[in-house]
Amino acid sequence: MISLYNAIFDRLSRADWLLSTLARLIFAGTLLVYFWVSGMTKLGEGFAGLFSPSVGAYAQIFPKAMEAVTYDVTQLSPFHTAVVLAGTWAEFILPALIVLGLLTRLSALGMIGFIIVQSLTDLYGHGGIAHSETLGAWFDRIPDGVILDQRAFWVFLLLVLVVKGAGPLSLDNALRRAPQP
Repeated sequence: MISLYNAIFDRLSRADWLLSTLARLIFAGTLLVYFWVSGMTKLGEGFAGLFSPSVGAYAQIFPKAMEAVTYDVTQLSPFHTAVVLAGTWAEFILPALIVLGLLTRLSALGMIGFIIVQSLTDLYGHGGIAHSETLGAWFDRIPDGVILDQRAFWVFLLLVLVVKGAGPLSLDNALRRAPQP
């Protein structure tokens, strides 16, 4: 019985392609559309909206600063605009790169940073820290806290990609195998 167990699970432990491929598939199935829809809420009108974020984008990313200037974007600094643009573009570009398996490790690191900033903004900018159900808690038998529970799984999924890479069905792998001049 032990030999059969070892034979089955030894093969599985050598299947390096499986974990990274499934991580990208699960990311695509659970988080890709979430981030893209979130990014869409930040775009301004028309094509120029890529470079001129909506007022809601500023309110989502800098809630207290927007409140302080009574939601008048023109009173914010170029720094605020740069952060909002970078955050908006990141919600489209980084998930797409992960799904395509291009620059996967770097993109996954970028997404981890994005999720950390997103979580801190939700907790301190939007006041989620005052609501225990938003923050959540580990080891409490209730696994539905938005920050500590759900986002811990998001970060773990992305850490798998940082450590293991994109896997064989990826542009990273295709580029690695391409003949070098």
